[in-house]
Amino acid sequence: MVDVLSQNEIDALLAALSSGEMDAEELKKEESEKRVRTYDFKRAVRFSKDHIRSLTRIHENFARYLTTFFSAQLRTFVQINVVQVEQLPYDEFIRSIPKMTILNIFEASPLEGRMVMEVHPNVAYAMLDRMLGGVGTSPSKINALTEIETIVMEKIFARAFDSLQEAWKTVIDIQPRLEALETNPQFMQIVSPNETIALISLSTKIGDTTGMINLCIPHVVIEPIMPRLSVHHWFVSQKKTRAQEEIDALQSRLTKAELPVIAELGNSQITIHEFLNLAVGDVIKLNRESGEPLHMMVGDRLKYFGSPGTVKGKLAVQITEIVNEGAEDYDE
Repeated sequence: MVDVLSQNEIDALLAALSSGEMDAEELKKEESEKRVRTYDFKRAVRFSKDHIRSLTRIHENFARYLTTFFSAQLRTFVQINVVQVEQLPYDEFIRSIPKMTILNIFEASPLEGRMVMEVHPNVAYAMLDRMLGGVGTSPSKINALTEIETIVMEKIFARAFDSLQEAWKTVIDIQPRLEALETNPQFMQIVSPNETIALISLSTKIGDTTGMINLCIPHVVIEPIMPRLSVHHWFVSQKKTRAQEEIDALQSRLTKAELPVIAELGNSQITIHEFLNLAVGDVIKLNRESGEPLHMMVGDRLKYFGSPGTVKGKLAVQITEIVNEGAEDYDE
C-alpha cells in the first residue's frame, strides 16, 4: 500500500530540501535501489486483500444473522460484530485460544475438509445458563461439560450454522453440519500446523457477558472457490442475481395481469337516424359471412381466429388459428 504524506510532512520535506539538510540526489539514489521485503515462509500469504475484504463482507452478514438467531433463542440482548479478519498459521490459532474452550468442528459440503467455530467459555456458558432458565451469567470457574450440557450446546450451535449457510449463499450454496464438539484444542487437528487459515473474529455480547467467537477456515478448504471471492466476481454475481430476481418478479406480475378478450362476429356502419329507430326484431347486416372465422381480439389487437359454438349450454369460441407474431394490423 502506498503511504500518503500529510500536508505538514510535505512542508517539512520541502523545508529540509531548501535548507540543505537533505540531498535530492541521495533521495533519487535510494528510490532507484531495489527494495527488499522480508518474507516469512511460516506465515505464507494465501489470501489476498481482495479475498479478505470478501470474507469480511460475508461474515458481517453472518454476524447479523447470528445476532437475530441468538436473540430469538436466548430471549435477551445479543450483539455480534466482526472485529477482524486475518490469515495466520493453524498452529498459531491453536496456541492463541484458551486451554478450555468450546470447539464446534463442522463440515460444509460441497467443500471438502473441516472448519472450526471456537466459542469463548464466557459466551458459551452464558448461552447455556440462559437456555436452562438462568439470567445469562457465566460461572467464575469453568469446569468440564456434563453430558446434558454438551447435548444442549450441540443443539443450539448446530442450528446456528443455518446462519452461515445464508451468509455464504451469494458465493456458494453450502450445507454446514456439526461433526463434533470438543473442549480441548490439543485434541483437535483438522489441518497441518503450518497450514494457512482465515480467522474471522466476532465480538459477542450476551446481556452483560462479553467474549469472542472465532471462525477458523483453512485455506485448503475454500481454495476451490477462491476465484469467487474476488470483488469482480462478487459484483457480477450480485448483478446477475438481482437482474434474475427482477425478471422473475416481472414475469410473475405479467402472468397475473388481466386482459380483455373479445370475439367479434363482424361490424357494420349505420346512420344515427337508423340507430335511434332500432327496435326488437330488426336485423343489422355485418361485413362478414356466417361461415367466416371470428376475429378474436386481445385488447385492441387481433391475435386469433375462431369459430362459434356452445360448451355445456354456454356460448363459447374455439380457437382455430393463431395470428402470426407481428401481424398487428389487418384489413377489415
